[in-house]
Amino acid sequence: MAAKQINPFLKSALEIGPILVFFAAYLLLKDRTFTLGGTEYQGFILVTAGFIPLMLACTAALWKLTGHLSPMQIVTSVLIVVFGGLSVWLNDDRFFKMKPTLIYLLFGTALGIGLLRGESYLRTVMEGVMPLKREGWMILTRRVTALFFGLALLNEVIWRTMSTESWVYFKTFGLTAAVFAFFMTQGKLFKRYGIEEAEGKAE
Repeated sequence: MAAKQINPFLKSALEIGPILVFFAAYLLLKDRTFTLGGTEYQGFILVTAGFIPLMLACTAALWKLTGHLSPMQIVTSVLIVVFGGLSVWLNDDRFFKMKPTLIYLLFGTALGIGLLRGESYLRTVMEGVMPLKREGWMILTRRVTALFFGLALLNEVIWRTMSTESWVYFKTFGLTAAVFAFFMTQGKLFKRYGIEEAEGKAE
């Protein structure tokens, strides 16, 4: 079932808003320590605890308004609950920092399995946004698969070798910028393999 169209600003706010709130809250509380039930928690853990219900509420609102959630949105929500919950429960920020790695590994692996079967699973979820010929989808899928594995590796390097603050900046802006830059460099592929609207109607 196709997703209902909603105000693009509202859609962006529901998708990106929780991440920006997480970033702002982290900057506000990063140097503070809180004692709850006799246990000390760093600001990062408290911010993570607040991020989980906020992200779920925004995802639920998107589903309510559009009647649709992408596989990535569903998997991301599940992993946020699992790994964010583990970070809060065990008072260990490493679990939450691993989440992007697992997201990119899961989707990179899924796309890779599709490629081994001669299929583009990326086409299944994005064809309505970017109509391409089959060969174009296969090339783009191979590139996106490599991108996902590369981002998974990069996230591991960042959180294991740099400070929590550096990782938060990377998670908030770096990953988004990397994906945006990647698609901006695919212009030649879209131009070469794109399906014109008239051609699509003729078929």
